[in-house]
Amino acid sequence: MVKIHTVGGFSEVGKNMVVVELEEDAFIFDEGFFLPAIVSMEERDKVMTEKRLKNIKAVPDDSSIAKFKHKIRAQFISHAHLDHVGAIPFLSDKYNAPIYGTPFTMEVLESLLADNDIVLKNKKYSIKPNTTFYVKGKNRKYKVDFINITHSTVQSLMIAIQTPKGAIIYANDFKLDDTPVLGLKPNYKRLREISKEGVLAFVVDSLYSGSPRKTPSEKVARVLLEEVLLTIQNRNAGMIVTTFSSHIARLKSIVEFGKKLNREVVFLGRSLDKYSTAAKNVGIAPFLNDVNISKYRRQVERTLKKIEKKRKDYLIVCTGHQGEPGSILERLSRHQLPFRLNKDDNIIFSSSVIPTPVNKDQFAKMEGRLKKSQPRIFRDAHVSGHGGREDLRDIMQIVNPQHVIPSHGGFDKTEPMADLTKELGYKLHKTCHLMQDGGILKL
Repeated sequence: MVKIHTVGGFSEVGKNMVVVELEEDAFIFDEGFFLPAIVSMEERDKVMTEKRLKNIKAVPDDSSIAKFKHKIRAQFISHAHLDHVGAIPFLSDKYNAPIYGTPFTMEVLESLLADNDIVLKNKKYSIKPNTTFYVKGKNRKYKVDFINITHSTVQSLMIAIQTPKGAIIYANDFKLDDTPVLGLKPNYKRLREISKEGVLAFVVDSLYSGSPRKTPSEKVARVLLEEVLLTIQNRNAGMIVTTFSSHIARLKSIVEFGKKLNREVVFLGRSLDKYSTAAKNVGIAPFLNDVNISKYRRQVERTLKKIEKKRKDYLIVCTGHQGEPGSILERLSRHQLPFRLNKDDNIIFSSSVIPTPVNKDQFAKMEGRLKKSQPRIFRDAHVSGHGGREDLRDIMQIVNPQHVIPSHGGFDKTEPMADLTKELGYKLHKTCHLMQDGGILKL
């Protein structure tokens, strides 16, 4: 029998964690943060421990798998977003099992470990996308595929593991972008090969399954950014762009347009430093070598004092697109930094607000404060990293699984995916399974 434990990420958007249990072996896929809980932590609680994080429900409740933790043979990370990798430093050492991820993801993990002064006892392996390898079980080896897929950070994966009953494919998160700005295209060829061999279960990102669209390519976001940055009339004014720090392809476009404007590109914020450094360390972002990065408070303040005197010479890229407390843009909105916004300045949001109540509220309050300074605000120079309903239809027809497990949110996110699977011939509770945190599906 195969058991799929939906530990986290099925009752909310975040703290993703799935465990596949077989007779003698088990495998973990992702251990992530619930980001609104992390963002709302008091400053005095910033020293993180498993107990503290569990008390605020910021990490998955893995108590449901404690009884068979001795069977865990490997821990796989699908990509470098914190809602998938963030809890690894705090949970993974409970399991005597190596950790596998792509070079970029593992570099981000090393940064998280350093931030929290944590040394893990488990071995860590960097595996390139589109690699097939084997992991040891108790009495057999298991074939694993790291299948390249496109998303809003680089080196993202669909992960397939072969079991005696067929492959299980873990697909959190993805879009289908055949013209990526950076990195490889989706590996449809390998997915089709695995499909022919037989897919028992497909754990599939359903965040935007209710959106009747195909998610546009990242090249569309690049064009949207170009329209704003290169054609606005007050190009001699201050320019601030905020985006996801982990979106290396987006940062590539911003840096390249900054050069076209003859502006020095400056990154402000610790998370931008974290992801940029990881990308440079694994050799996928040479365009970042010329970027000035300020991450510490005093560095940021010195840089902003310099920029304020000659704002037309700089392009600021900063954190804060979700209105996160303490982020650069949020502090600018509160006049807590030595840079005063004015009516000629341009603020470009190359991002969307992650759809949680906390984020929506934080963003609305920050935007209200920013508007008091009357800068020009440009929203939505962005495309999503998650597939829409028609992408999901396409991937389902490629993978052709026996069973579907919609993931990446509560029923409000996963029920539209269940409706789509009905159109494709699946039956709710029989071959399409709506799960919640702490659930077990026996196949």
